[in-house]
Amino acid sequence: MDKIRWGILSTAKIGLKQVIPGIQAGELGEVTAIASRSLDKAEVAASSLGIEKAYGSYEELLEDPDVACIYNPLPNNLHMEWTIKAMEAGKHVLCEKPIGLTVAEVKEMIRVRDRTGLKAGEAFMVKSNPQWIETRERVRRGEVGEPRLIQGMFSYYNTDPSNIRNIPELGGGGIWDIGCYCATMSRYIFEEEPTRLVSLLEFDPDMKTDRLGSVIMEYPSGQTIFSVSTQLVPYQRMHILGTKGHLEVKIPFNAPKDRECTVAQDIGSILLDKITTHAYPVADQYTLMSEAFSKAILSDGEVPVTLEDALNNTKVLTAIFDSAKSGQWVNIN
Repeated sequence: MDKIRWGILSTAKIGLKQVIPGIQAGELGEVTAIASRSLDKAEVAASSLGIEKAYGSYEELLEDPDVACIYNPLPNNLHMEWTIKAMEAGKHVLCEKPIGLTVAEVKEMIRVRDRTGLKAGEAFMVKSNPQWIETRERVRRGEVGEPRLIQGMFSYYNTDPSNIRNIPELGGGGIWDIGCYCATMSRYIFEEEPTRLVSLLEFDPDMKTDRLGSVIMEYPSGQTIFSVSTQLVPYQRMHILGTKGHLEVKIPFNAPKDRECTVAQDIGSILLDKITTHAYPVADQYTLMSEAFSKAILSDGEVPVTLEDALNNTKVLTAIFDSAKSGQWVNIN
C-alpha cells in the first residue's frame, strides 16, 4: 500500500508528543523528515522518534522531493506564511489551528490552494474522534429533539510569559488557543453558521493576552454559550441541550488515547440512574486525523477540515475580538 511521506515543520511539542506518534501509528503515512531552525534540535528529535532526515532550516525541508505532505505546528502568526510556502513548493499541508489570524489570511491560503491544486486543511483532530462523530449522529437522529443550546467550557493554568500561548505578537491568548474548539464544535453540531455574537474578554495586565473570555453566539436554530481561560483550574466539557434530551461530552478536546471516552445522555432527569453513558473504544484522535488526511491525498478526496470551514471559524474568532472591543453584538458575515 502506498504511504504519504510527511515532513514536520519545527520541533513543536504538539508535533513531537502527539502528531508524529499519531502518524507513525497509522497505515497510510510515514514521517520521513523533520526541520528546525536549529539542526541540533532537529537531529535530536529525529533520533528520538526514528525519523530518517533532519534539516536545520524550514526551507531545506520544503526542497526535499521525497516529502509529499507538511505538518505545520509553528506559532500561530507563522501559519499562513509557511502553509503558503509549503504549497508553493508543491506540498500538501495540514496546519495547526488556528490556521490564520485574520479572514484575509485564510482567504489567501484558499487562493493558493486552488491555484496549486494541493490539499490543505486545519488540524482540528477532535472532528476525527468517534465520540464527536457519534454525538453528531445522535443529534441528527433526533435523540435530543431539536438542538437549541450548546454550552462549552475549556480552561488551563499557564502564567509563563515565555510560553507562546502568552505572547500576543505570536497569536497567543485563550480565544485563539482554546476558544477555537468551542466555536468550531458548536458549528459542527448545529451544522449551520452563527449569525451574530457578543463577547467579554479579560486581558492579563502584564502579558496582554486574553486570559478569560465568555461568548454568546446566535444561530438560526439556537444559541451557544462558552467560556475559556488560560488562568483557571484545568477543565473541559461540552453540553448539547435539545427539546427532548441532553448530551454531555466529558473530555471533548484533549481526549486520552489510553482509555475510553464517554458521553452521558439523559432525557430530562437529573437522577444518576436515569443517565445513559456511551463509551467509545480507545482511539488516538491524532492518528485518525492524519490517516484521514493521508487518505484524502491518496484518493483525491476531501480533507477532514477544509479551508472553507477554517474560514468560517476564523470569522467567528475575529468577531469575538471585535465585540469585546466595542462592547456590542457583532454580525458574522
